[in-house]
Amino acid sequence: MALKITVIGTGYLGATHAAAMAELGFEVLGLDVVPEKIEMLSAGKVPMYEPGLEELLARHVTGIEGSSGRLRFTTSWEEIGEFGDVHFVCVNTPQKHGEYACDMSYVDSAFESLAPVLTRTALVVGKSTVPVGSAERLAALLAEKAPGDVELAWNPEFLREGFAVQDTLHPDRVVVGVTSERAEKLLREVYATPVEEGSPFVVTDYPTAELVKTAANSFLATKISFINAMAEICEAADGDVVKLAEAIGHDERIGKKFLRAGVGFGGGCLPKDIRAFMARAGELGVDQALTFLREVDSINMRRRGHMVELARDAVGGDSFLGKRVAVLGATFKPDSDDVRDSPALNVAGQIHLQGGQVTVYDPKGMENARRLFPTLGYAESALDAVRGADVVLHLTEWREFRELDPAALGEVASSRIVLDGRNALDGGKWREAGWTYRAMGRPRA
Repeated sequence: MALKITVIGTGYLGATHAAAMAELGFEVLGLDVVPEKIEMLSAGKVPMYEPGLEELLARHVTGIEGSSGRLRFTTSWEEIGEFGDVHFVCVNTPQKHGEYACDMSYVDSAFESLAPVLTRTALVVGKSTVPVGSAERLAALLAEKAPGDVELAWNPEFLREGFAVQDTLHPDRVVVGVTSERAEKLLREVYATPVEEGSPFVVTDYPTAELVKTAANSFLATKISFINAMAEICEAADGDVVKLAEAIGHDERIGKKFLRAGVGFGGGCLPKDIRAFMARAGELGVDQALTFLREVDSINMRRRGHMVELARDAVGGDSFLGKRVAVLGATFKPDSDDVRDSPALNVAGQIHLQGGQVTVYDPKGMENARRLFPTLGYAESALDAVRGADVVLHLTEWREFRELDPAALGEVASSRIVLDGRNALDGGKWREAGWTYRAMGRPRA
């Protein structure tokens, strides 16, 4: 008999995973404790922007014309317990307020609610990013409180915002932490299609599976901060970090990816994951192993302040009072509406607090940005944002911004000065249109 799958938590990770499991041919039941979210998902709508996700959802949600009907949603734990053979826990693990450590309250609450309704044989699979050691504790909780024969596995997620559907249906690896052949067999059945297509299937223990996501994110953050540290050196020595990155990227041991210097990383994963990793290392008594991540974090945050300094210098060097600043970008990365820990909004907010009149435009993140920074100005287009500006800051590398016409923008700007915080614009094209173009880590001329 075909496996039936449940997904606990229908945020970014859960909604994507539920829709992808239905696409792979499984009957899926998603649960969330927020009725409004369930109502939206049941109508085939998603509460966030992710390319391809809404179309995938509509292809499978029960009640939508032409759908497979394999996917539906509920707020009932009892229904989840009766329905599922494999239960994926996909709830959020944010950073604790005022601390580096991970907030496990949502995960703990999900397991506490799920365990009592598991009256028959089932596999619970954690996908949330958690501190190493959590799985062993949660397995003990299930053993104590679940009436049925229930096992736990850990299957970390590796979604990239903007590519989440692709990363779920065609993952570059599937990692499972298991304690039995039965659990491994069930997960091989769940991921049979991508594994047949060539996705590696890595079987390990609980601690290693828990460490994979934070280790990967820490390595990525380190690479990004490394090239940003080189950008600081290049600016001091009048070097060109773009050419430097190109040269070292040809070394196969290093590679070209994530060597674009700029205002640094943000979002809901990388910053909080490396901080939680440091906190957990301290709890394990091996904090010295990850002290380098403090500098990685410090370099990353320093880039935001440096962009503010560059902008202040561009408008006269003394203050932002009476100056108009256009900010192109609000999300932490393109192809997303996520503004969590966004470098673009952080820079915009700092300039606003220092007296600048800031106007922001972003193709998808305006609503979320307004909610987070209601005192900033917002425009309906890049042209409107630039109108009357003394300096333009390019802070999120949307394709729309790379394709802008510098000549048209120059007609409405007060001063033709652009600061490229992502090293993604064609500097020659902007200079030809009469702009003073400056990018982080590159020579002024």
